[in-house]
Amino acid sequence: MAGRRLILLLAVAAAAFLASASGGRAGKSAQFDLLRLGWGSLAEQALHDRYRMATIAARLRLSAAGAPAAAERRRTRETAAGSDAAAAFAMPLGSGAYTGIGQYFVRFRVGTPAQPFLLVADTGSDLTWVKCRRPGPGNSSSSAAAAGRAFRPERSRTWAPISCASDTCVKSLPFSLATCPTPGTACAYDYRYKDGSAALGTVGTESATIALSGPAAPSKAKLKGLVLGCSTSYSGPSFEASDGVLSLGYSDISFASHAASRFAGRFSYCLVDHLSPRNATSYLTFGPNPAVSPASSSHASSSCPRAPRARDTPLVLDTRMRPFYDVSVKAISVAGEFLRIPRAVWDVDAGGGVILDSGTSLTVLAKPAYRAVVAALDKRLAGLPRVTMDPFDYCYNWTSPSIDDVVDLPKLAVHFAGSARLEPPGKSYVIDAAPGVKCIGVQEGPWPGISVIGNILQQEHLWEFDLKNRRLRFKRSRCTH
Repeated sequence: MAGRRLILLLAVAAAAFLASASGGRAGKSAQFDLLRLGWGSLAEQALHDRYRMATIAARLRLSAAGAPAAAERRRTRETAAGSDAAAAFAMPLGSGAYTGIGQYFVRFRVGTPAQPFLLVADTGSDLTWVKCRRPGPGNSSSSAAAAGRAFRPERSRTWAPISCASDTCVKSLPFSLATCPTPGTACAYDYRYKDGSAALGTVGTESATIALSGPAAPSKAKLKGLVLGCSTSYSGPSFEASDGVLSLGYSDISFASHAASRFAGRFSYCLVDHLSPRNATSYLTFGPNPAVSPASSSHASSSCPRAPRARDTPLVLDTRMRPFYDVSVKAISVAGEFLRIPRAVWDVDAGGGVILDSGTSLTVLAKPAYRAVVAALDKRLAGLPRVTMDPFDYCYNWTSPSIDDVVDLPKLAVHFAGSARLEPPGKSYVIDAAPGVKCIGVQEGPWPGISVIGNILQQEHLWEFDLKNRRLRFKRSRCTH
């Protein structure tokens, strides 16, 4: 989870968020409120994103090494998930969020009786874990745990340790420790990140409390059998303002896979503008989302304005890319002109590939793509005075009162397989960097290497990850309700 933009100052906001009451409305899906935490300087953001890229690269090397066995395990799980989804039930959308510039957080209740936590929502993580406190000495506590937001497994009737000799520990946890003195010893993990952060603890199964809605549905239910990490030792700035991580990655043990298998095999999220005012709402949904699912457009009345249809492209669940979500990019265009970028940049087999990641803010493009994109954008912004501002290569003086009238921002489009196009608003790739200064908000990545579509480029779009059918759907949205 390298690159987490977590700021100690926001621990207070996190506590207020946990204490706030949540609203709800009837629906056919499961929802967790999202919270944006604040972001420091752009230079700090770029540094954290580079750390995350290093962690992604290291994890992909590990995934590629174990891909054949993982593929067989995944096929077995997908068969089971499909049968569960046939009898899927739904959770409602709720409201309540903070906005800022940084990570997204979910309010999460786990254990019996349920204990509330604030977790990072991360599509690049496969283990859900919370800060833990066990009886006796030996715990390394952050301020959040010291204030009482620490999971107490001995107080939960549904906590069950996972054995270090189990398949889950030995085969599904690539970061588990090799030591296993007896079969009754709990599975231990040591999660290390490239920014120096770390989380160590033991793994068990637990139940999460989820809110339900619908005419015949109870208000709450238990989602059982979650794989949960209990971190008794943790360090680094990544975890100062959060209570842990909610894993949304493509993995046998992730929360996303577990919950989606019971809710029609899919989940979705919508990310508000990263400069939205405080209290703007964003959401994370498990189950069919009427705003983006295929059936939603077919039932629209002909007397009502037709909402824009969601765009659809394959979701490439490649075991070599686990736990990340690979997407099939075919090209990038600027102002309608397709850029000359080698096909290998988009091809996993040729050392490239593209992932969609909620935990990276600035989009990172492998060197050949980066150079083509920034050159095309800069060419069309050539009339503006250039300024220097780390960490960006291309920044412009935007102080003239009439500059927005004379500058026609070139349209950037990412072209996916199946003719789907992501056409983000200009503010998502020519971003506000300082008062009167805008920069091309894209970073250069190594080549060979993968490219990452970060959360700023994803903003103001609703994204649905249909794991059962291996489809990615997206459409423009204000992401507030």
